[in-house]
Amino acid sequence: MQKNDESLTKNERVELSIRKKFHSSIFSKFCQGINRYKLLSPKDKVAVCISGGKDSMLMAKLFQELKKHNKFPFELVFLVMDPGYSKQNREQIINNAKELNVPIDIFNTDIFDNVTEIEKSPCYICARMRRGYLYARARELGCNKIALGHHYDDVIETILMGMLYGGQVQTMMPKLKSTNFKGMELIRPMYLIREKDIEAWRDYNELKFLRCACKFTERDENNLHEELSKRKKIKRLIEFLKKENNQVEANIFKSVENVILPTVICYKDKKGNRHSFLDTYDEE
Repeated sequence: MQKNDESLTKNERVELSIRKKFHSSIFSKFCQGINRYKLLSPKDKVAVCISGGKDSMLMAKLFQELKKHNKFPFELVFLVMDPGYSKQNREQIINNAKELNVPIDIFNTDIFDNVTEIEKSPCYICARMRRGYLYARARELGCNKIALGHHYDDVIETILMGMLYGGQVQTMMPKLKSTNFKGMELIRPMYLIREKDIEAWRDYNELKFLRCACKFTERDENNLHEELSKRKKIKRLIEFLKKENNQVEANIFKSVENVILPTVICYKDKKGNRHSFLDTYDEE
């Protein structure tokens, strides 16, 4: 007999919400992303990387749900890297993991101390260092993939940031082969999930997660670093454009799926070689 809502534990309510209320908006999109981009294969061992925020913790619960229904065997490790969190933030991650029945493997690094004094692109350097440590620990645990919790909104914001601030057209790929850790791969199974739906899931279940626990935000919550400010500006720009066209987000996402090379002045191949439209302009 199924328990009524009042007798369910918090974790049971969270899992029920994924199966019921948020099935179409979250779990189905999770499975759709995995299938569309071929993110999982039989006998994969995936390190689900948990930062303590809403995105990665939801990803952990989605993987647990998928494991109950998986059509082929794969293994999961729930990996938490502590880059130098405060005691309070570390305890919050551990407590959330216990409450949501996520068996985390936690390890320490000194990343925050190493990037605190870096003036140029510390967020970028921090992200690269985090990824390196995660790959290394995942490989130690026998994993061949790491999963990150980037979502649909991260993808479209990255596209616009590259164009407006970087002068290039690029996107956040759903999966990548590691260049420094042979045989390892990065996957983003939440690629098709909207941030508003993640927030709705969090609020519906009355969950509290870390926002950004780095030392820049701890030092001054109202003066986030430049790279974070750029992303906030992009978010505001998208919201402004949506007022006139509610398809603008979908169009940004689709734009990198519908690149028409004959109309591109120049592009780079995988090796970084540049190809200009002039190279073949005079050919019949």
